[in-house]
Amino acid sequence: MKITLLCIGKTDDKYLIEGIEKYLKRLKFYITFNLVVIPDIKNSKNLTKEQQKEKEAQLLLKHINSLDTVVLLDEFGKEYRSLEFASYLEKNMIQSTQHLIFVIGGPYGFDDQIYQRANQKISLSKMTFSHQMIRLFFVEQTYRAFSILKGEPYHHE
Repeated sequence: MKITLLCIGKTDDKYLIEGIEKYLKRLKFYITFNLVVIPDIKNSKNLTKEQQKEKEAQLLLKHINSLDTVVLLDEFGKEYRSLEFASYLEKNMIQSTQHLIFVIGGPYGFDDQIYQRANQKISLSKMTFSHQMIRLFFVEQTYRAFSILKGEPYHHE
């Protein structure tokens, strides 16, 4: 199985970049994990929220094929504890999921095209975080999940 985190817009904060890179390096020992960052929409100030979401959807869909399992990181998605998320990843591996794509939308969320294409929605919290912070939280939780599956001492419960 391969995992991709697909997101809109670059991260400028050095501390977030360093944290993301730390966990990306750790993840390579467990799984093929790719972070794909789609550039922000240009001239978005001249667009309505709906137009911006539609343009972002077109860019996101270019990175998704028909066989991919697409999971939106969405505030209204299913919440998992870390052990449950590890189990979720394990089930996908057992079911021979080839490519699991997790998607972080732009500042206004997802266009209906993306909701229709998605196989599932997951929420990392009921709280709202910046899209850049979500990247760090997601790669850390993915690393934590694999350390749980391998019985390593990173996670304490």
